[in-house]
Amino acid sequence: MGVFDKNNEVDEEVKEKKGFFKRLKEGLSKTRNNIAESFNNLFKASELDDDFYDELEETLVMSDMGFETTERIIDDLKAKVKELKIKEAEACKDLVINIIRDQMSVDESAYDFEKKKTVVFVIGVNGVGKTTSIGKLAAQYKAQGKKVLMAAADTFRAAAIDQLKTWSNRAGVDIIAQNEGADPSAVVYDAVAAAKARNTDILLVDTAGRLHNKKNLMDELSKMRRIIDKEYPDANVESLIVLDGTTGQNALEQARQFSSVTEINGIIITKLDGTAKGGIAIAIQSELNVPVKYIGIGEKIEDLQKFDPNSYVTALFSDFELHSDIEMIIDANISEIKPDDDLFDI
Repeated sequence: MGVFDKNNEVDEEVKEKKGFFKRLKEGLSKTRNNIAESFNNLFKASELDDDFYDELEETLVMSDMGFETTERIIDDLKAKVKELKIKEAEACKDLVINIIRDQMSVDESAYDFEKKKTVVFVIGVNGVGKTTSIGKLAAQYKAQGKKVLMAAADTFRAAAIDQLKTWSNRAGVDIIAQNEGADPSAVVYDAVAAAKARNTDILLVDTAGRLHNKKNLMDELSKMRRIIDKEYPDANVESLIVLDGTTGQNALEQARQFSSVTEINGIIITKLDGTAKGGIAIAIQSELNVPVKYIGIGEKIEDLQKFDPNSYVTALFSDFELHSDIEMIIDANISEIKPDDDLFDI
């Protein structure tokens, strides 16, 4: 019976990964369509000349990878072309995609905070899906058997408090909240006390995103951090920034602005379903040297998942090289998926 149950659990995991990959591929279709013709024509060139590299640069920038990341990719490609003595453009296709994938690697230790007593600060400007992401994470952590608590420390907007309360009910986790206009640090103080008393595994803290006043934001975040260091010194502190994937380079600029006032340990990119700017995930991680840890592609709780670079690059370039779909799904530990599986029937 135990073997049967274990197999069922593995089957469900494979099914969930397949389903998420399928939705991710659908979500990134606008980005693929935006660059498909240029990308396909690019590798039909007979020579690796300046025109080839100029067109590659334009194609990558069109996907919103940004100039800095694009230049890094092209420089890396030129070095590998020279090293491997490659003469034809066609031979560079897999090489380009592998270089892009390498820009997005996420170390296994990126999720170590989930295994510790952790206070997670979730930051980001209004409208990026910050509160929703907290709710989804809370539900997923609880489903894993963790004790989870929310703190409504975005007291600048009553709507933020109400929205987080709605998510706490939906996720079935407790919330610490005060009224609009309350001191965010007081909310954090109460939440830390509750987290310790209830032996909470993960405390998720919603914060205000008033980026237009960086001094207030910095002071607010610093004060909350001091309270945690003093009142809960044994806790691990993780800071995640939520960015809207549809805003492209604006999202990258927001991340830069927040990183100038507070440490950022990881990135959550939301609203990747239907964006024509899917390359921004590559640019953000490459340029900020901060890992993308979660991506969101829809409204359902399960539509926020841990970031898998292999699956992401596959979804972004799958129409250009079908064989890579199979290889990269295997890399993602999804076994026994055949090429005629409905995973590719999109």
